[in-house]
Order: sequence, then C-alpha cells, then structure tokens
Amino acid sequence: MDDIIETASPPSPAAHGAPAPAPAMPEESPLAMPAQKLYRFDAATERRPFARKMRAPWLSRLVTFGGGLALTVWGGYEMYRVIDVGGITFLKWALLVLFLANFSWIALSFSASIVGFLHLLFARPKPPEPPEKLNSRTAVIMPIYNEAPSRVFGALQAIHEDLEATGHGAGFDWFMLSDSTDPDVWIAEERALIALRQRLGPRARIYYRHRARNVARKAGNVGDFVARWGGAYDQMVVLDADSLMTGQAIVALAAAMEADPDAGIIQTLPLIINRNTLFARVQQFAARIYGPVIADGLSCWMGRDGNYWGHNAIIRTKAFAAHCGLPHLKGKPPFGGHILSHDFVEAALMRRAGYSVYMLPSLPGSYEECPPSLIDVAARDRRWCQGNLQHIRVLPAKGLALATRQHFVTGIMAYVASPLWLAQLLIGIVIVLQASYIRPEYFSKEFALFPTWPRFDAERSLELFIVTMAVLLAPKLFGLIVALFDGPTRRGAGGAIRLLFSTLFEVLMSALLAPIMMMVHAGHVLHILFGFDTGWEPQRRDDGSVPFKSIMRRHRDHVILGVISLVAALLISPSLAAWMSPTIAGLILAILLSWGTGLKSVGMAFRRIGLLTTPEERAPPPIATRANALSEELASEGFDKADGLRVLHADPHFCAAHQAFLPPAPHHARGDIAPERAMAIAKLGEARTIEEASAWIQRKERAALMHDRALIAVLVRLPAESSAGE
Repeated sequence: MDDIIETASPPSPAAHGAPAPAPAMPEESPLAMPAQKLYRFDAATERRPFARKMRAPWLSRLVTFGGGLALTVWGGYEMYRVIDVGGITFLKWALLVLFLANFSWIALSFSASIVGFLHLLFARPKPPEPPEKLNSRTAVIMPIYNEAPSRVFGALQAIHEDLEATGHGAGFDWFMLSDSTDPDVWIAEERALIALRQRLGPRARIYYRHRARNVARKAGNVGDFVARWGGAYDQMVVLDADSLMTGQAIVALAAAMEADPDAGIIQTLPLIINRNTLFARVQQFAARIYGPVIADGLSCWMGRDGNYWGHNAIIRTKAFAAHCGLPHLKGKPPFGGHILSHDFVEAALMRRAGYSVYMLPSLPGSYEECPPSLIDVAARDRRWCQGNLQHIRVLPAKGLALATRQHFVTGIMAYVASPLWLAQLLIGIVIVLQASYIRPEYFSKEFALFPTWPRFDAERSLELFIVTMAVLLAPKLFGLIVALFDGPTRRGAGGAIRLLFSTLFEVLMSALLAPIMMMVHAGHVLHILFGFDTGWEPQRRDDGSVPFKSIMRRHRDHVILGVISLVAALLISPSLAAWMSPTIAGLILAILLSWGTGLKSVGMAFRRIGLLTTPEERAPPPIATRANALSEELASEGFDKADGLRVLHADPHFCAAHQAFLPPAPHHARGDIAPERAMAIAKLGEARTIEEASAWIQRKERAALMHDRALIAVLVRLPAESSAGE
C-alpha cells in the first residue's frame, strides 16, 4: 500500500478537460500580530487621537452610575431596617450582603435604561446618510464552524447582492473562514463556494479558507486571516454564521470608519429575526421592544469607551493586528489557555492602544438569530459563562479604561448573579426555618430573659419587594412606552392592544423561565469553578424541537428541587410559600415549559393570533427573504448531507478543485506517523469499492484523507462496484 501511495499522482483539471479552478484565497498580504502582554503596558506608547480630546459622556455616566449607587444605598438601608428587628445575626448579615450584590446589579440596569429611555424619546439619533464614495478596501469575513453550508452561503450571497446594489461593491472582498471539523461539511462548503462563484460570475471576489487545525477557536480563525491576508484591507466587517447585514449598513460602517481615524471598532445593534419556536419568539420580541432602550442607554454612558460583541461590527485591520493579538493565559482550562470570550478582550486592548470603540445603535439593517429552545440557550451559555468567568484574570490588566473594566464586571455578573440569587433564597429560607422550628443558640450581649429570635419587619419587607420588582421591570416598561410612541414599531407589533398583551405574556414567561435559568447558570458557574472545561459544539440554529427524553433528563433535577421547595415552604410557613411561588412554579413546570416553548407549532400559533410579533416579522427585510430563499435552494440541491468521499470519487472536476484549494502538503518526518492517516491508508488498502471505503473510514480518518492528495488519488481509483464473482 505504501508503494501505491507514493506512486499515486493526483488528477489534474486539464486531464478532465476542465479549466484550472480559481484559487480559494487571494495572494497573502501578511500583518504582524504579536500577542499582547496583559500585565505590562507603557502608557507612553498609547496612540494619541487625532481629535484633541475624547469627551467622556459625564452626564450619562453620572445618571447611570450615580443613580445606580444612590438606589443601591437606599435599597441596602431599607433591607437593613427590614432585618434589624430583634437584633442582627450572622445569617442576616449574609442576607444583607447578598441582597446588595443582586440589587446593585438591577439598580445599575435601571439607571442605564432611564438614560436610554430619555434619549430615545427626546433626542433619537438619526441613521447616518449613505456616502457618495468609499476610498478604503474592506474585507467581509464570516467565520464558520460545522454549520449547514446552505444557510451560511445563502446568507453570504444575499448580503453580497444587496451590497452590490449600493454601487460600492468594488471596495469589498468576501471571505468564508472555515474551522469545520466535520469532513463532510468541509466538502459541502467547497461545493457551495464553487456554486456561489458560478452564480455570481468571475468578477465576484468570493474566497474560502479551511483550517486543518482550529487553534484558539473563533479568535484564532480571525487572527489567522488577519496575520496572513489582513495587510490588503483597511478594515474588516466581522459576521457570525447567523448574521445578516444589508448593503447599506455595511457601507455606512465603512464610511464611518473612513471618517473617523480614531475609531478602532464600530459595533451595530443586531435585531433578532427568523425565529419560530415560542421560546425564540419571546426572545425576539423582548430584544426588539426592550433592546433599543437598553442598548441606547449603554451607548450613551460608554461613549467611545465601548465594547465589542464579536460580530456585525467593523474593525480597523492594522490596529487590530498591532494591538489585539490575544495571549494564552497561564494554566489549564477553564481559567487558563486561550481566551474564549475574545471580543470583550479585543475591545479592551483596542481601547488601551488609544483607539475608540463605540456603537451605532440607530443604524438599521443589522440582524442575527437566537437559539430556538431553552436547552440550546443553556448549551450556549455554558461556553459564554466560562469565557466571562475567565475575564476575572483579565480584569486587573494594566492600562485598561475604567469603562472597559466595567464591561468585564458586567459580563462576569451576568452569570455570577445566579448563584448569588440562589444563595440569597436559601439563606432566607434558613432564617425563616430557624425562627419557626430551631431553637436559637445566640443571645444578646446584655442580660435578657429570652433569646434574640430572628424576625423581620413584614411591612417594610413588602414595600422593598415591590420597589425591587418595579426596578427590575422598569426597562421593559420604558421599552413598551417607546414602542407605543413609535408608529412603525407599534403597528409592526400588531397595534397597541396586541403590543400590551404581548408584553404581559413576555413578562409572565420571563418570570417562569428566570428560576430555571438561575439553576442552569448556577450549575455552569459551579461546573467551571470545579475545573471542568466546556467543549466547542456548533449551535443548533433550526427550529426543530428537542426530544422529550432529553428535556426530562436536563430538567428533572429542577422539578425535584421545585417540589421539595414547595413542600418545605408549606411546612415552614404558608407566607413563605406565597413569597417563593414564582420561583417554585418555574422549577416545577421546568420540563413542560422547556418542551412547550421549544415547539415550532406553539410559536406559530402565537404568530397567527398576532402576539409576540415584531415589525421585521410582519414586513420581513428583503435581505432576510432573499437569504432564506437561497438557503432553501441550496439545501434542495443536497449540499448539506452529501457523503464527502463519494463526492470526491464521483465528481472529477470537483475533486481537482478540492485539491487545488488544499495548502501545500506538510513535510512528514520519518517515524512521525499520524494515527488517523495510518488508519485511512490501511482501510483504503483493504477496500475493494468506494462503498466499502465510505463505510469503513471514520470521521477523523476522512479528514486526514481529504487533506492528503496522494490518498485522494488512491480513493478516486477505487471502483464504484465489486466485479462479478468477488
């Protein structure tokens, strides 16, 4: 077999009468991208902005942080008065500290939403005007990882067509950056690329690069592109696999970057579209109605010290290469290794270098999707949780702006808040249980005939609970008011009455789902704190329901905890059961909620009666309609499910193109034997037909074969069927 491998020569395109395929990628234009040092930074090296002074939005920050602090101090004082009845015990102090941590979190969100609410009502920013001319060169890149090729290539074609219609297409090149580890998906991506080039014609500069080893995941994928091809482009627009952006939006980002030499990253506010399950429709509605208020408040206070969410944004390429190379953190995962939530850190390093990072929340035409079920969100959040907790090690980095550190704290608290909330609930239960059943073991320091029993000021406690709920729900109310006053949004949501009912239903669903997510996030945090690393699985982006057995297995502990909590609360105090009823109800109904909200049929029923609708759903953006049609067309041609080995065997023209796309073969030292390649060689030697080869060669062995021109030459010479008598 070794002799066969050595003498096999790959077929050339000319041998099949076909022209040589266009190269997968353009000529390389390297940029140095050194890894940055987090804990060493010389402020004298910071770039001086062209603008004389970057004015910080002090008024917005004063209202946001000053208001949040004032509200937290008031809430802490009221909570102290609630527990300061009959003396304060250790458990009461613990309850106060946990309350302050959780209340400060929602108080800050409340203050920021006030800023966004007032800004949208009285000073709503206008979208930027389209430019007459662009002088820069922009790369539009879409990193992909084991996605359905019909979806991502359909979306890319729709975006390309829409941008060409603006008349500015000459300044843009398009790149699909694949980190796919499934060899059949890899082959499907290449077939989709060839089909896309044929549809768009030879003038379309559509490129594709597949990495054999996906080092450092998405950050490594983008970094590899910048280091090898980034020198040819002034800036790059980064898309996710579920992103859609109109041509006008991309052109506006490029024009904004050209007009602002201080800008390093400009982020858009993507709207959620294309969602059909009830769970996803609830998220879609909430993001559309409440999201603008929250995002506008965030944009107001952070100014040019903003953040980056990893997609639907434009980045100055040379600045990114010079200052945003991510270091490896010392130690092993989950807290060591490569940085998972790279976007926050890249924004921090860009800002540290003296470039601005800011958001254009009023720019229309930026879209994304969200996971279709609670199970899918939990899987995604596990990876996000690890990435944000990893930022604890980045938080003390030198030279970071104060606002940047706040972004890190916000991301960390998004997940740490859940175990803090759970601990607050448990301590509250223990205190009530202690007062009802357990003989106290603590006495006041002064002489007393009776022990100090743990008691609360019930009336003040109720008032504080009402205020807490008001602070928690206020951003939703602000978003509703803005939507009611905005004619297109109000009509797009089905009118004022349907908008009100949709909001009430969303609030109810959020209240029921919140305790489930509390337990999920608390589990993620504990899992990571105990040293378990998360994997990197592709997100499920369709609207298919999760098998009921999987839902039961995932949520059975939540249901058991809910039942135990209900029984315990009733035994301790009926008033405690009433106080905990929203949490208990969400946990007991966890399986039914997760199953029901993950069904497409339930979501579509709400759509038919006009609830949870958004303007983008009633009048879909043309680019979304076009992308969906193209995706269906590609899927119908069988790109997503084809067997890669059979495709290489059956289509010599594609086989030649695939080999032309491969990088030069790496040098193999004697004795350096890759197990997957060795197994592929052995199985190819035993296989008498392509049927046997396809059945025997496993996933990793397929990948090794598809990277090896000599093994491909052996594969294509296998007969399709066994000869007679064999």
